[in-house]
Amino acid sequence: MIYGIGTDLCDVRRIEGVLARQGERFAAKVLGPTEHTIWQARTARSPQRGLRYLATRFSAKEAFSKAIGLGMRMPMTWRACEILNLPTGQPTIVLHDPLKAWFEARGLHAHVTVTDEGDHAASFVVVEQNRPPANPDTRPPV
Repeated sequence: MIYGIGTDLCDVRRIEGVLARQGERFAAKVLGPTEHTIWQARTARSPQRGLRYLATRFSAKEAFSKAIGLGMRMPMTWRACEILNLPTGQPTIVLHDPLKAWFEARGLHAHVTVTDEGDHAASFVVVEQNRPPANPDTRPPV
């Protein structure tokens, strides 16, 4: 059963401007530990590649926060949600506590896709519920 759907379109130039003003501080705020390591490596090879990586991760986290119905409020935080890639290249969502515990308690599973083209990065997230919650009040209000 579909629990929620989220999408986000991000202007890469906006992320570039924030990165220019705040530098690594912005990346450290938005990216989880594994993402941050990947961002640093990509940025070292090509600043444009690093920028696009950061923009797609920002977009995917926005889409995920919409799909779970929380927006950016606890337990959803930027660093508690990482968008990583499987060996096949498929993006996947890796959660850290307390968001992970919240998500699993509701029997949720997420699918994510990210893309970037020109000046935009876009993401789409579908969250499924594998089983109904024990307490029907655990679903965020619509």
